[in-house]
Amino acid sequence: METATDAAVTGRERAELPGAGASAPPDWQRLRDDFPILHQTVHGKPLIYFDNAATSQKPRVVIETLRRYYERDNANVHRGIHELSNRATRAYEGARERVARFLNARNAEEIVFTRGTTEGINLVAQTWGLQNLGPGDVILLTELEHHSNLVPWQLLARRVGARLAFVPVTGDEGTVDARRLEELLAPPVKLFAMVHVSNSIGVVNPVAEWCARARSKGIVTLVDGAQSAGHMPVDVQALGCDFFVFSGHKTCGPTGVGVLYGRHELLQQMPPWQGGGEMILSVDFQHTTFKAPPHRFEAGTPDISGPIALHAALDYLDAVGRARIWQHDQELAQYAYDQLATIPGIRLFGPKRGRAGLVSFLLHDVHAHDVVTLADREGIALRGGHHCTQPLMRKLGVESTARASFYFYNTFEEVDRFVEVIRAIQKFFNR
Repeated sequence: METATDAAVTGRERAELPGAGASAPPDWQRLRDDFPILHQTVHGKPLIYFDNAATSQKPRVVIETLRRYYERDNANVHRGIHELSNRATRAYEGARERVARFLNARNAEEIVFTRGTTEGINLVAQTWGLQNLGPGDVILLTELEHHSNLVPWQLLARRVGARLAFVPVTGDEGTVDARRLEELLAPPVKLFAMVHVSNSIGVVNPVAEWCARARSKGIVTLVDGAQSAGHMPVDVQALGCDFFVFSGHKTCGPTGVGVLYGRHELLQQMPPWQGGGEMILSVDFQHTTFKAPPHRFEAGTPDISGPIALHAALDYLDAVGRARIWQHDQELAQYAYDQLATIPGIRLFGPKRGRAGLVSFLLHDVHAHDVVTLADREGIALRGGHHCTQPLMRKLGVESTARASFYFYNTFEEVDRFVEVIRAIQKFFNR
């Protein structure tokens, strides 16, 4: 009988995935058939989904994994003795082990399930941060940070009397000023929290190098991997980070589930964040003894189906090959950047070369929201706004940008159609 323990891609299914062979290149066009949502029209036009930095689409195996769990194995985990609970528990903890392999963590005890990147960062801020930061201490960030890797530290700094410092970026390319980084990465900095890949302008930061520098000075590091974990190989041991966070919904998994990786030595020292069932060993009226990590940080009934479906998503991504996905993303983004650069009056943001799989831009005298609205009428899903990076937008001297973000199921033909539509939008406003 098929159970939740089969929620990951089976060996047979894995062999049938395009790109599963070690030597054969993926058939990107055939991969699109695994994503039901892509095969529709929007406003009478074929859908072109270029909003992958906001959320990725889900392959059929992930959708079916969710369905199988709720149809056959739905039960609460850990506390039950009956068979359904045992199945759900095995699948849930199996997902934790799968994430550990996905990130090359030393063991599954370093993996905490959260609701997403944002909750993971807040968990670190409200546990490790409250325990280790105080008046006069400095939290170092970059000017590229998403609000989820900024606001939690602002709240913590106000609470404990610490302050924030920022490594500046330079020009429209948004690269971090390496000289200023070297100057700033020194006491009284206690934590360096950095984005791996910028969600708004596509900068890829050398986080392994930064973590090594910080570690040599006794500074704890956190890497925001929301835009990297599903797009490139990630090895937390090679990165040398103390914490790493990502979201399931940006890695072909469901919404509402995320991952916090923490070095086991640090997790063991951190107090619980929330109290309740499941995260305890014993409770009396005046005192509670808490479980060891990671269960110490997972109070109450968790999102059980989310990690199980995330397991299937991670198997799917590794069957395609994250190195191949990363190469494909970069090639699409570079192609889009180069084609857009031929349009007069366009302003492009982010590096000219070596960018992640997205392009942010503005047309002269055209608001980003107008670009996105008109592109939607042509069936093209873009994102327009500040992308939860308002301080960065102000540094660049703009309120917002239009953004096209790519994934492995996107094609060069879609990029051609996108550029054609952007040219038409510019022509419309220049009449």
